[in-house]
Order: sequence, then C-alpha cells, then structure tokens
Amino acid sequence: MEAIFLVGGKGTRLHPLTLDTPKPMLKVAGVPFIAHQIGYAKEHGVSRIVMAISYKNEQFLDYLGDGRDFGVEIIHAIEDQPLGTGGAIRNAARFLESGAHEPIAILNGDILSAHDMREQVVMHNQMDADATLHLIRVADARPYGSVPTDSTGKILDFVEKSDNPPTEFINAGCYIFTRSVIDEIPPGEVVSIERETFPTLLADGKSLWAYKSSSYWMDIGTPAAFLKASRDLVQGFFHSPAFTPSTTMSYVHPGAQIGMDARIDSGSSVGHSTLGANAVVEQSIIGDDVEVGAAAHIYQSIIGDGVQIGDGAHLRGVVIAGAGAQVPANSRQIGDIQ
Repeated sequence: MEAIFLVGGKGTRLHPLTLDTPKPMLKVAGVPFIAHQIGYAKEHGVSRIVMAISYKNEQFLDYLGDGRDFGVEIIHAIEDQPLGTGGAIRNAARFLESGAHEPIAILNGDILSAHDMREQVVMHNQMDADATLHLIRVADARPYGSVPTDSTGKILDFVEKSDNPPTEFINAGCYIFTRSVIDEIPPGEVVSIERETFPTLLADGKSLWAYKSSSYWMDIGTPAAFLKASRDLVQGFFHSPAFTPSTTMSYVHPGAQIGMDARIDSGSSVGHSTLGANAVVEQSIIGDDVEVGAAAHIYQSIIGDGVQIGDGAHLRGVVIAGAGAQVPANSRQIGDIQ
C-alpha cells in the first residue's frame, strides 16, 4: 500500500525547537520522530511513501533519502509554497502509482498512534468508502475539531473548535482515501483538508466513515505533549519499531559522557552530550552536543542541541533551544511544561 505523509508544516507551537528543525525531524527517544511514523506505517502494510515536504525540506531529503535504510520506498513531493493539508495531498498524489479504486493512507506528521491501520483499511474496503477517518475519544474535545457520526459510524458533520462540541470524538490525523477521491482536490491551490475537503465531500454525498479506537494516541504539537510522547516511548508504554526500550527505562546515547554520580531518571532521553558530576536529569529531553554542568538539575524540560547549562543551574518545565544558548551557573528557571 502507498501512503502520503503530511510533514510540511512549520511547527509553530513547538517554537523555539522548530526554528531550525522541522517538527517531524526533532528527535524522540534518540531518533527523528518521523522514523517512528515510518516504522508504524511499514508494520501496517505500507511499502511506498510520498513525503509532502516544504519547510526546511533539505533535512528530510538528507535523512530519508530514497527510504532504503527504512525498508520502504520514499519519494519527496516538494511544495515551493505551502499548500495547506489538502493542497499538499493533491500535490503529492502526482507521485502515486496506485489505481483509481485503491486505498491510500494519509498520515499527519505529528501523530503518535497505536491504532490498527490495517483494520482501518479493511473497514474502508468493506464500506466501499470514499474516505475513512480514524477518530479518537478525548476527555475534552473543545481544543479540537469534533466529528459526529451516526450509530453505524457514518460521518455526519465536521465541527470546528467549539465550547460545546457535539461529540467527544475528534479527527485523529490518519485517513484512508480511495485514490480517485484525492484527484478531486483542486491542484496547485491552498486547500485545508479539515476545513474544506472533508466538508465538501460530505456535501457532495460522498461516503465518509469513522474508524473509532481507544488505543494510545498523542498529538506531539506542544512541548508538554512532545515531552510526554518521548517519555512514553523510552519507558515502553508505546511500541515503536524504531526504538527498543532499555531496562533502565531511559535513553542515553552510546557516545554520551556521564559524570560521576550523575543521575538520569526513568523517562528521560539524553543525546550525544556531556553531563557533569552529580547532575540530575528527570523526565526530560537533552539533545546532542549539550553541556550540562556539575550538580545541575533539569526537570520536565526540553534542552535543544548545542545548549550549555552552567554548574548548579536548576531548570523546571522549560524549553531552551538554539546552538550556543547558555544558562548561567546557579541560576533558576521555571516554565509552564507540566
């Protein structure tokens, strides 16, 4: 099966981490997030992926190449100007080889999901659907677009963010499209699949169905969610073919230099960096080429590549990024990551 990955966004909710790196290329459990998604797709029957790329696209080209290192074929569909989610799908579709009636998987580039995509495809085929959306139930649907259905799972409407959502089920960012339906999206135009394509298909009488699941799901678009996804991966709460959890329930790069009596707690991830003596890292992500001073304490924080943290500094709930950024010795910073 073929798939399209929507990975062209700028990831503004993750600034400053994404100022130099596209969101899917940020490392989670030691490898770029997109490696986890490719592994998931491959496990669910995808053998050929078209990457819809735009922002800092050269990083995808350099890391992914033609996909042979990941056991799949990868083609890159570059947008000179961002086309929105629907426009990106239409632009990528010119590289698809599937026939008009074959299913195409489309995945948002910032979703970690454990749902069974093979079952989603089976349902799509059984219902002779034009599109089948993965829906997930959340405790509070207000920050999301909600998707009401009838009792059989047929989609009735698409409701934008609302203080009074009609359902707890939201669009979970994985779609199965019949190839011919993708070709109906206007080419070369900026189109939102959520706000334009889906409502238009519904208004035109197309057959749209919901595949509902209660499996693990995470949108990594915010620092808190990004950090939780990393912790879940390194602690083994979420299975990824791209990562094998260790018995310590943390990740430490083989080349990292860890000082005497330094402590890396469960759920943390430390890249190719240096930790001074008695430094403590708890529930945090430390990137590559980071220098953490002696007796520094980092808690529930994300430290980007190339940052220098002084001796005795205490960081809690913060994001610090930008190669060469410095945290003064014995300073304290408290942010809002919880």
